[in-house]
Amino acid sequence: MNTMKTTLDHKVRTTQHRQLEVDGVSIFYREAGDPTQQTILMLHGFPSSSHMYRDVIAGLSDQYHIIAPDYPGFGLSDTPSMETFAYTFDHIAELMEAFINHLKLDSFYLMMHDYGGPIGMRFAVANPDKIKGLIIQNANVYAEGLGEWAQKIGGYVQQEKYEELSVFKDSLMSAEGIKNQYLIGARAPQKVDPVSYLTDSAFFDREHVRSIQSALFANYSTNFPKYPEWQAFLRTQQPKTLVIWGEHDKFFSKEGAQAYAKDLDEVDIHIFDGGHFMLEEYYEEAVGLIKSFIN
Repeated sequence: MNTMKTTLDHKVRTTQHRQLEVDGVSIFYREAGDPTQQTILMLHGFPSSSHMYRDVIAGLSDQYHIIAPDYPGFGLSDTPSMETFAYTFDHIAELMEAFINHLKLDSFYLMMHDYGGPIGMRFAVANPDKIKGLIIQNANVYAEGLGEWAQKIGGYVQQEKYEELSVFKDSLMSAEGIKNQYLIGARAPQKVDPVSYLTDSAFFDREHVRSIQSALFANYSTNFPKYPEWQAFLRTQQPKTLVIWGEHDKFFSKEGAQAYAKDLDEVDIHIFDGGHFMLEEYYEEAVGLIKSFIN
């Protein structure tokens, strides 16, 4: 056990923390592994950053080249004001495409969590030749995968209960709400590192961030009309796909994981007894599945 911990700690220390200016915005990203090996691009979800992938990066960097950016308004990337930057999923996807082009990533495996799904799928549809395969962790592209919290949000919008929607949104972005997103649904909450949700909370306290997150939260509905387009991409392109999913995620239910089998001939689906951030508990299992999937 001590040997394994020492090895993991060494790999964590070898991760490089970099900044790249893209279209006037400084993007923070983590890079690890040998650039001559196959690349995995990791796109994080809400309310996190590339920090959520730290253990997975450590476990994969011995065999693969890893790139994991923070979006504008998240993590350690710039937080330009809403007067100077449009916080929409379309715009962030465009910026991430420019980021990928700056790094000259010609082809890679695309790992996506939560917000990383709509951002990554926009890129994949526009650049199918760059996608070697998909690794999906609680990132939904099917209506049947909308969980309890997603349905609650949708209900508020449909019934025009905007005050209730605002209260619920604010609760999700509070320190306690962020903590709950890590702990609710976890099989063993003691395995969830408190540094994870405390880090996210600290990032949310930066200038502009709560307003930015509110704007992006409101823009999320623009993703639903694109579901048929993304499903068509899966059917026509047939990227080989690994799905790893925490079944107790309050945003995305396990039906969303199982739905990928409707359109993909080659898909490997694994449901874990975990929540939205199941990688906190099951990063070793995830690393093993990803290595088997790629190799």
